[in-house]
Amino acid sequence: MLLASNAAPVIRHRRALDRARLALAAGRLNVGFLGGSITAPSTGKSWPEPFLGWLGQRFPAAHLTVENEAIGATGSDLAAFRAGPTVLARDCDLVFVEYAVNDLDQPTALRNRTREGVLRQLLAAGVDVVLTYTFSSEMQADMAAGRVPATIAEFEVLAEHYGLSSVWMGLHAWNEVHAGLMTWHEWLPDGLHPENRGSLSYAQSVMAFLEAELGAAYPAPVPPVSLVLPGALHEGCWEKASLLSLDGIACGGPWSLRRWFTCYGLDRVLHTTVPGAQLKFPFNGRGLVLGFDFGRLASEVRYRVDGGAWQTTQRERPAWAGDRGWLRTLLVSESLPPGPHEFELETIVAPVPGGGTVTSLGLVGIIH
Repeated sequence: MLLASNAAPVIRHRRALDRARLALAAGRLNVGFLGGSITAPSTGKSWPEPFLGWLGQRFPAAHLTVENEAIGATGSDLAAFRAGPTVLARDCDLVFVEYAVNDLDQPTALRNRTREGVLRQLLAAGVDVVLTYTFSSEMQADMAAGRVPATIAEFEVLAEHYGLSSVWMGLHAWNEVHAGLMTWHEWLPDGLHPENRGSLSYAQSVMAFLEAELGAAYPAPVPPVSLVLPGALHEGCWEKASLLSLDGIACGGPWSLRRWFTCYGLDRVLHTTVPGAQLKFPFNGRGLVLGFDFGRLASEVRYRVDGGAWQTTQRERPAWAGDRGWLRTLLVSESLPPGPHEFELETIVAPVPGGGTVTSLGLVGIIH
């Protein structure tokens, strides 16, 4: 059966990029990226590369600064804790958010809360935000039938609520394949991650969007207008999130606090290789998320909050995971009574060939 091009719009313009235009008028632009491996800079072949090359050529008078904080195999839950210390702390003017693919395996209600939390943090800081949607095979049946996949449709509800522009990059590439402009293999050599040709296709859709938004003469600089956010759509969204310092965590057993280089996104970790090693810390909030350098050698853990029943992890170790290097989150809870709590953790040998005993905790995120 011949699959036709999908007639849905690739680009939706909803709000002028006022901060980006003013930054360009002042001769500089700070661009940020949040997302997964399709956007991450690690391969040097992701779509931001050709896009940034075009941006520098299109606006040669502007000093361009880039903060690409996309991390492979991570979703908007992690971004709720990293947006503040990264793209916001580094004063980005324009941020592209790409989580339609990496949030696919999360429950709908949860990913709605995490996504909205990230967007509200960015918008409250006055950042221009553009949503970008890539492609995975789970979307193919919907797109072939002319439907919008649920993970994208949910983002579009948020886009409408907050007046955010969006670029469906995956649809642009889909239409190019079905118009004979590139082959499926050129688009997705491994079925998910574009390389040179596919990344250029993704980038070209964003170039077209920005050409329409920024291509006109720059406006004269004007005082920024404070944005009053509408009420949140999803109760309990992760808008208020913070990081707990690792320095104050009480450890039982041979833990060490180390500078860390094997997992992008983690600067320091509490590290041990000993089964039965324990740690404990107080926190004040309604939820807790941990971030580990995870892989085949990782231990499992058991944990509890406020002296309750112990919970034991049984985390999947997919074939693509290496021995380490995956910044993997663990949602302890997001529905605790707001206020002070105490968390305890103990390491356990993982029931895998050879037994995983490495525990590297690098992020403690509090949901308020």
